Amino acid sequence: MEDDFDRKEAYKRAEKRVKEIKAFYIHLACYCIVTPLIIYINLEFSPHYYWFVYSVVGWGIGILMHALATFVINNKRWEERKIKELMEKEYERKTKYE
Repeated sequence: MEDDFDRKEAYKRAEKRVKEIKAFYIHLACYCIVTPLIIYINLEFSPHYYWFVYSVVGWGIGILMHALATFVINNKRWEERKIKELMEKEYERKTKYE
């Protein structure tokens, strides 16, 4: 019964993680599609002033923050997995010599 519960919890965590990654890639795709459009509009209608830089850099910073939140700051999960892994190794080492 407990094993079944662990599988359900693991599935929920994996599902949440996939949604986070998917949201980041959608955000990145929108950025990649809209940025050339913004540049075109700027260069077509006001080529004397490059205002597109502000929106591209601003949105780029948002993309960077989203990437950090999705792939780097989520270290809590990595830490939990690593702790579990090390605990299992320690347990195996102790049971091996008993």
